[in-house]
Amino acid sequence: MFLTQESFTFFDRLERLNWAVIGLVSLLSCIGFFLLYSAGGGDFSVWAQPQLLKFFLGFCLMILVACIDIKNIMKYAYTAYGFALVLLILVHIFGMIGMGAQRWISFGVIRLQPSELMKISLVMALACYYHRQSLEDVQSPGSMLVPLVLIFAPAVLVLKQPDLGTTILLVIIGLSMMFIAGVRLWYFIAAFGSIIISGPIAWGFLRDYQKKRILTFLDPEQDPLGSGYHILQSKIALGSGGMFGKGFLKGTQSHLNFLPEKQTDFIFTMFCEEFGLMGAITLLGIYAFLIFQCLMICMRCRSCFARLMSFGITMSLFIYVFINMSMVIGLVPVVGVPLPFISYGGTSLLTLLIGFGLILNADVHQELKIQRYE
Repeated sequence: MFLTQESFTFFDRLERLNWAVIGLVSLLSCIGFFLLYSAGGGDFSVWAQPQLLKFFLGFCLMILVACIDIKNIMKYAYTAYGFALVLLILVHIFGMIGMGAQRWISFGVIRLQPSELMKISLVMALACYYHRQSLEDVQSPGSMLVPLVLIFAPAVLVLKQPDLGTTILLVIIGLSMMFIAGVRLWYFIAAFGSIIISGPIAWGFLRDYQKKRILTFLDPEQDPLGSGYHILQSKIALGSGGMFGKGFLKGTQSHLNFLPEKQTDFIFTMFCEEFGLMGAITLLGIYAFLIFQCLMICMRCRSCFARLMSFGITMSLFIYVFINMSMVIGLVPVVGVPLPFISYGGTSLLTLLIGFGLILNADVHQELKIQRYE
């Protein structure tokens, strides 16, 4: 028997929350607090305290989002997308410039990065669109126009900030959701072939620092004190951790400031230096278990909207983890992607927690069958 919209009250949804997912998210965040304490040289107020305050705010938002009626989330999916898109446009007009990029908007005491909000809003909008399409419509070429516009409109705006890492994430997440929704495989094969062919043309549109990142990835030792410094120091720190690490607060590369951006992009490197290979395997295991739990939620959802929404956010988590860890060990170019729940960053942490609130919401409503055209 399918559940109806009126089946649960707010407190009923609260009782049905998936505490395994909540516990894993909290565990990763706690690991992040300890690492940020270490990154601050044993000073709690530098990185850990601001992150802890933002976590408490984000945790409350996560629980609140998890207990909202899922039909209201679907109802306002396009509104959320439009709001995030407007903020991305405003970034280019009123945005703050930091580290050579214009990515933030300041609202007094709050500094917001709209590209982070777009990651969640895009998932909601695509899930809503495909929920209202039949399988025959999804597989027709004409139905691809709207999703492609939804994906590439914010991607172009983010690329102009410039933020190549977030641009790549938006495109991968969007195309993954299109594939799961039922878009034919040969469309993706044709698109991938077109990207390969147009590679030399795209190279001409990259900024100098983006080209340098790619060249440094191919040969980091060509400029060890310049563009290759980050990745070389990261590899030294990773290797120096050994099997069991040097111990908490005892990482030499990080605490002697040889390791750059240790509180954000290279926090996994600092973790490996202090806790070694065994610590890295343990952390990977926690992420893998969390992703597994989220995929199980996707499989249990009866409604197309809940299934696609939870898959999109799970895919976002996987890509974050994969790119960040691959980046710091030299498998992919450095693109400035944080490690979920662990790297310092207010907007990133808040949007991740809100995103997991949506996954929890899908789990709470897993038995609810929403009509495809509703």
